[in-house]
Amino acid sequence: MSINEQLPEMIKQQLHINRRNDPGIFQDLIRKGGYVPPHMELLTDAISALTMGKNILLKGPTGSGKTKFAETLSELFHQPMFSVNCSVDLDAESLLGFKTLAYENEKQMIEFIPGPVTNAMKDGSFLYIDEINMAKPETLPLINGVLDYRRTITNPFTNELITAKDGFGVIAAINEGYIGTVPLNEALKNRFIVIEVPYIEGEQLKQLITSTTKLADEATIDLFVKLSHDLITAVYQGKLPEEAASIRALLDACDLSTLIPPKRAILRSVVDKLEEEREREFVKNIAETLF
Repeated sequence: MSINEQLPEMIKQQLHINRRNDPGIFQDLIRKGGYVPPHMELLTDAISALTMGKNILLKGPTGSGKTKFAETLSELFHQPMFSVNCSVDLDAESLLGFKTLAYENEKQMIEFIPGPVTNAMKDGSFLYIDEINMAKPETLPLINGVLDYRRTITNPFTNELITAKDGFGVIAAINEGYIGTVPLNEALKNRFIVIEVPYIEGEQLKQLITSTTKLADEATIDLFVKLSHDLITAVYQGKLPEEAASIRALLDACDLSTLIPPKRAILRSVVDKLEEEREREFVKNIAETLF
């Protein structure tokens, strides 16, 4: 059964009303889905917020599937999605675009190359802002007007007033407590509906492994599901950092295990990414008990 079929009837109707029929020249930016939610309420609430013109902030541990969640929303709405990857180097040009020299009929001219925010607003598409709390605090206020009811911004490079077309929506993701991150200020946070994205576990994780990796042996898949559960439990108990339970890393290990022994696949995909020897030994001991 597809994700779409599992949604409540009212939400299906809202998707039908808001689904984009003609994505135009940016059709290639409609992302492939694949997110398997631990609870359908996660998708239901995100879809509801977006159809009402609200921004959503996906909040959860690294590797919990926040980007895949956003891509699934792009697929469900049949909506192109432009992306911004935040860092300390993020500036106005990275968001809005930049001027460059161009030639027309051998005549030199200045051309403006639109950035992801400009493109998404003018096209009425989705804008995905990844790791939003990695940006410098003075950068994001540039788009405050984009994120509130005004849905407008004055492009500082062209002085053009841009108003977002219908269909424009903002999806952001955040990992809290990581090196290089800063707390979101209240003015920015209040512009979002926050959705907590937990780790995928149990049957949902089994389905995800089966559908997205090359691993087909059911017994081995069950062991990887158990491994994930044990790693997540250790994270919640404070014995391991969040990256140890990354679902993305687990899927990599599942793929590798079709060609190399599972314990070595776990070593390459999970263990060797950890900083402390104590943490590495802890994960290796868990793997030893299962494989």
